[in-house]
Parts: sequence; C-alpha cells; structure tokens
Amino acid sequence: MAESDFEILDERFAGCVKTSAHVELLTEGCRWAEGPAYFPALRSLVWSDIPNDRLLRWDEATGETGVLRQPAGHTNGNTVDRQGRLVSCEHGGRRVSRTEHDGSITTLADRYDGKRFNSPNDVVVRADGSVWFTDPAYGIDSDYEGHKAESEIGACHVYRLDPATGACRIVADDFDRPNGIAFSPDERRLYVSDTGKPRHMRVFDVAANGTLSGSAVFATPTSGAFDGFRLDDAGRVWTSAGDGVHCYDPDGTLIGKVLVPERVANVVFGGAKRNRLFVCATTSIYAVLLPVNGAKTF
Repeated sequence: MAESDFEILDERFAGCVKTSAHVELLTEGCRWAEGPAYFPALRSLVWSDIPNDRLLRWDEATGETGVLRQPAGHTNGNTVDRQGRLVSCEHGGRRVSRTEHDGSITTLADRYDGKRFNSPNDVVVRADGSVWFTDPAYGIDSDYEGHKAESEIGACHVYRLDPATGACRIVADDFDRPNGIAFSPDERRLYVSDTGKPRHMRVFDVAANGTLSGSAVFATPTSGAFDGFRLDDAGRVWTSAGDGVHCYDPDGTLIGKVLVPERVANVVFGGAKRNRLFVCATTSIYAVLLPVNGAKTF
C-alpha cells in the first residue's frame, strides 16, 4: 500500500502528500548519493556519487542514468544558479566551482584569507547572485570522500561569496559541522543544519547586505541527523533524516515523514511544476510526486 510510504504526524501534513502516490526507485548503484540539482530545460536530475568521484545524470524523459563527469573532484553539493549553470562544492578540489554553458569549469572560491577551505559541502545561490556555502571537514577527514589533509583554516564555517567583487566572507562561525543550507522562499531567512555537536538545524534572519542575525534552533532530528534539505513555496522544510524525509512546518513542528528504505542525504524539488521530490538516499535515487510545489530557486 502506498499509504505506508508516508507517516502523517500532524493534520497539516495530510494536504502535503497524496497517499495514493508511491515513493519510486529511479536508479541505484551509488556508494553515497548526494547533492541533487534539477535542470528544468533538460528535464534532468544531476547528483554526486562522492566516493566514486563522479557526477551522474538521470533523464526524466527516458529514465536512463549516465555519467555526466568522472573524475568530478569528489563533488558533494550542487545547485543551479539563475543563469542555469551548475554550481558545485568539491571535496577533492576544496573549492566551489561553476560549470559554464560551454562545459568549462570556473573556480568561484577555493580560499579564505589565503588559506584553503576544508571541503565545501552544500551550496545555494541567492537571487542577488551571492553564493552561500558550508565548509565542514568531511572531505579531508579521510580519503573516502576526498583527500586526507589537515585543516588550514582550523574551523568549519558558513561563507558568502559576493557576486560583484568575488570577495568571500564568513557569515557564521559558531558551527561544529555546518552542512545543509537553504533560504526561505522570500530569502529573508537562512536555514543551516549542523551534523556535528549538537545535531540540529538553525535559522537566521538575513539582512539585505547578507548579514545574519537572530540565530535560533529551528528543529532537532528525531532520527539520524539533518543533512541536506529544501523548502517548498509555503516555507515548509523537507529535510533528510535517518528514516526518510522529514517535513517541518515553518513554526518548527515535525508534521510528517516520507519513508525511504535507505538513509537519506539530500533532496531537491524538480519536475515541470516543481512538485516532484527527488531523494538522494545512500546507494539510490528515489522520487515522489507531491501536491505541493518547491520554492522557486531558478
């Protein structure tokens, strides 16, 4: 029964899912699937298989999966900017890069104050073109997801890259392992998950100049840890967790779950109407059609 794919914890979640819809397995064979990004013009999902050092692409029209790029710098998080370009966090290159329309790759940032980043993890582009990303040390902790190395910065921060000057600055410096990152639909709030200690998700107010204030704990996971996440156009947070995708109301209440048989790392909304939730879950990619729409980010 498809109803077993969902757990409704609050009546507000009942309108967010169709219990007649199934969670579909799209493809498998990854070691650690991460960083999904959807390209509307190509009807394609792109994601990272970090330990296998490759970017994969699933074609929505044909259902076929292929390798987009290998090696891929042990890429983790990906997003699509307003110009339809792929922006990626590379563990191996310890940089944030952009794939141009002609296929060439541009380094957007690889250092702060002359020191190499740890291993940029997840990324989002604001409407003003600024690039926001997290920089935990997972890619330098061992050779499994990157290249083992010592941290040059000595801490894990959240950064903002200015689109006009190219200057990179720290916007939050009190995280243990900052991980997933996403804006509210109006971009006045920024959500960041911490997969270190303590494990939780925080939310900030965002000023016009990109300054953060008013830090508060938004939610604490009930299963596993919050890794990557995205918001829908009503401001609900759909986040990875140990037993699937957890949906939080804007007030911080856990209202329901999309149950997935593998540990979830990240999600993204896609499809022609942004109402198909794509899920990166350990070795596989899943999807489920929803009666809600993802926040517009492109």
